[in-house]
Amino acid sequence: MIEIMLPSLFALLDDLPGRPCEFAAGGSVFHSGDPIRNIHAVQSGTIHLVRHQDDGSILILQRAGPASILAEASLYSAQYHCDARAETAAVTWAIPRSTLRARLQQDPELAVVWARHLAREVQQARLQAEILFLKTVAARLDAWIAWHGSRPEKGHWSAVAHEIGVSPEALYREMARRRARRGPA
Repeated sequence: MIEIMLPSLFALLDDLPGRPCEFAAGGSVFHSGDPIRNIHAVQSGTIHLVRHQDDGSILILQRAGPASILAEASLYSAQYHCDARAETAAVTWAIPRSTLRARLQQDPELAVVWARHLAREVQQARLQAEILFLKTVAARLDAWIAWHGSRPEKGHWSAVAHEIGVSPEALYREMARRRARRGPA
């Protein structure tokens, strides 16, 4: 099977029985410890997978936007290990976990496309871990920008701070240093 000829994961998932779920900005999709009943394919909006740290800060584990699977590893768990929160109004296609698991066993094409998707997610997770391992805010920010190919939209810098594991204040100080180095326009 040539990879180019494989359909997209979302084309295959759209054919599975499910239901649309709507979430308001700030709304909870699920909480750590909840039993896993559905796998959510994000159709619109942005949902963050977050882990709360002992010091009260949060770490963004995933920024799921359109054409993303939210917490795909949950397909193989009994309960969620983190929280999911809609950052913007969002709509997902909720596929029953049992349906997707059964279909993966029956449909080799879906299984290959799912495995390819998981492999890309592992690559993304490793890159995220590399960014978190960097010592300085400047190095983490540079790596994040290189990974994404652009700076975030205005108003989304705080989410970037959480994603790279620094406080928003530390990120804003780094941005101020960069503006000062560029000098007046």
